[in-house]
Amino acid sequence: MKALLRNALAVAAVAIATQAAAQVTFYENDGFNGRSFTTGRQIGDLTRYGFNDRASSVEVVGDRWEVCEDVRFSGRCVVLRPGRYPSLGAMGLNDRVSSVRAVSRNARIDDQRYAPAPVAAQVTFYEHENFGGRSFTTDRPIENFGRNGFNDRASSVDVVGAPWEVCQDVRFGGQCVVLRPGRYPSLAAMGLNDRISSVRSVARNARIDDQRYAPAPVAAPDYRRRNGERLYQANVTSVRAVVGSPEQRCWVEREQVVQDRSNANVPGAIAGAIIGGILGHQVGGGTGKDVATAGGVVAGAAVGANIGRDGGGQPASTRDVQRCENVPSQARPQYWDVTYNFRGQEHRIQMTAPPGSTVTVNEQGEPRQ
Repeated sequence: MKALLRNALAVAAVAIATQAAAQVTFYENDGFNGRSFTTGRQIGDLTRYGFNDRASSVEVVGDRWEVCEDVRFSGRCVVLRPGRYPSLGAMGLNDRVSSVRAVSRNARIDDQRYAPAPVAAQVTFYEHENFGGRSFTTDRPIENFGRNGFNDRASSVDVVGAPWEVCQDVRFGGQCVVLRPGRYPSLAAMGLNDRISSVRSVARNARIDDQRYAPAPVAAPDYRRRNGERLYQANVTSVRAVVGSPEQRCWVEREQVVQDRSNANVPGAIAGAIIGGILGHQVGGGTGKDVATAGGVVAGAAVGANIGRDGGGQPASTRDVQRCENVPSQARPQYWDVTYNFRGQEHRIQMTAPPGSTVTVNEQGEPRQ
């Protein structure tokens, strides 16, 4: 009897431990950012927890979970395997999840009910800004982009799953910054446009100093109007266009360099004396010719000694000198940082185009198109 009781308790303990390990965490923004909500049990209506139609990314641990568009597990539902899903937009459920429940391990699920496979930690570099041109994706450290044909070529980047560190030099040297999960339409803002040579992921439990992080990625949330949602107009109080960092332009100038006075131009003086003597000998006659010859030698030596000197008689030479200056960036703004006021509360958003005098929002002050 005692043996049966011990076995029953052991089975119950395993079941409880398994159930505790199975959980799902929803995040308010893409890339596991913003407010979060975690549960280890089924919830028929996320409204009671203040998270109805608010989830944009999700992390699933332990077991499979089913998320549904409507309350009480109705409407469109998909099954999520264990893993990290940086955006629910890929499965058409961004800001649309209303109920969730775990799926039994022995339940047989039709393949069509599964969501796309979770994305592991990876980073994708693009040759042009705004994710254009040739691209290169990796999920492992790369210490030299030259081997992959992408050294000093990246202009925008998409980070998924976990933070990644990008560096200016090979083997993670030079200037390095840490990129949080998200989309970065331009690397110019952090001074790394066409300058990345190595990359590696950052451990989830690593402690990163705030100064090492790059500016926050430009979010692209779903601003579509929800069914039956009432809309309002909020007054814009400030707009700031965010552009890339100043550019450095360099050129080469030919510069005259004055030498030390003590360094006489001896070869030039000798050549000048010979030429001056010849010319002086042809002037005058008799004793006058000898005087003219001597004068020509002296004058020629003086002229020859000043060959290659500046106007003040200083010895001079030329050399090529590189000069640089910082000039304002001519690139168009990467995004607009907009501040607006709704019902006495200040809100900030990043927009890809400049707004008008007002922004359309819902009852919570969230932007809507």
